[in-house]
Amino acid sequence: MTRYTGPKNRIARKFGTNIFGKARNPMLHKANPPGMHGAKRKKKSDFCLQLEEKQKLRAIYGMLTKRQLINLYKKALKSKGNTPSMLMQQLECRLDNIVYRLRLAPTIFAAQQLVSHGHILVNGKKVDRRAFSVEQNMVISIKEKSKDVPVVKAARDNTARDVPEYLSLSEDKCSGTLLSLPLIEQIPLPITINIPLVCEFLALTC
Repeated sequence: MTRYTGPKNRIARKFGTNIFGKARNPMLHKANPPGMHGAKRKKKSDFCLQLEEKQKLRAIYGMLTKRQLINLYKKALKSKGNTPSMLMQQLECRLDNIVYRLRLAPTIFAAQQLVSHGHILVNGKKVDRRAFSVEQNMVISIKEKSKDVPVVKAARDNTARDVPEYLSLSEDKCSGTLLSLPLIEQIPLPITINIPLVCEFLALTC
């Protein structure tokens, strides 16, 4: 399965925020976008704006591939309801993202790694597929032997991030439940994204 291993700090600087929630904020010393002319701003075309919004969305959910995003968009088109809302719901219910939202991992990339390495259980059974779609009332937990993994312990001790209202975290902070499918206005995005623009871009590239 494809995993992004490129420069994360450059992406954070490009969008002007600590988009991945890293403990060491990449914006502290280099506030401008990367590149020789990073501080200069040019007027962007409609296509460029759509592309940038798509790249923001990809980044927030762990640098998804273009193909993964297109497949989710096609599913959203077939779903009943508003397409942008359905797209966000599918993204938010990915197993790696739920692990991150429940504070079982400090970053989305750490969450991806925990899932891929078999540290995560869904309703008591191991699931190592990051794109697994979590459904309402499913219980997500850390394997008993994995609770002392340093990255897991650090994430459990960090209370800087709030757990969204559509999730419930256990008292021991080692498991959680998807209480309801998230509404688009409930999703805590670290940066503003124009989701309809993303859908317009994906419609052109399908």
